[in-house]
Amino acid sequence: MRVHYYRFFYVFILSLVISSATVAQSWNFIKEKEGIKLYTGMEAGESLKSYKGVTEINAPAEKVFAIIEDINNTDWWDKNLTGIKVMLYEKNKRAQYYLVYDLPWPVTDRDLCVDVTVTIDPVTGVRKLTAGPMPGLVPEREDMIRIKDYRQTWTVTPAGNDKANVVLEGHVDPAGSIPDWVVNMIIVDSPIKAISELKLRLEKKPGS
Repeated sequence: MRVHYYRFFYVFILSLVISSATVAQSWNFIKEKEGIKLYTGMEAGESLKSYKGVTEINAPAEKVFAIIEDINNTDWWDKNLTGIKVMLYEKNKRAQYYLVYDLPWPVTDRDLCVDVTVTIDPVTGVRKLTAGPMPGLVPEREDMIRIKDYRQTWTVTPAGNDKANVVLEGHVDPAGSIPDWVVNMIIVDSPIKAISELKLRLEKKPGS
């Protein structure tokens, strides 16, 4: 039962990571896997860890960011995410959307209202997508737990020769009765999985 519990929340929190600002802090290197370096840190007054994944992708920065930014193409997001309602989408500027996570009994379903802002530096070519909670976008429901503590940033920097440096930073509290130590354990691998999915789409060879 405990193994099933861990596996389930791994998938759930991973989906939050993929669906895309953290407070400045010191980062601790945890490990490197598939060319992705993972760091975690603790923010003042928080009991849950923040995460940062760093990698280089063999694709131009604009192509990498186009996949991250496009809210109308979410097939690479997690299967536990069963509802996406886009309320606002201005390409390369801003987005607002509502997410529903259909979770197996006896865990209560979760929902999340997200506000996204995009910045693109015309000189350096650095692209940044910052996501956070959007209170009041959709009324809370009695049959779901609303996720209210959520911050995430994707930063894509041109690295020359059609390559891009990608950094994913974030922090999420799934709320409810999930123990902090379970969430912290899952955080160790979820950013790596999220970035791996992105790399797979961008570095997949034709015909493979």
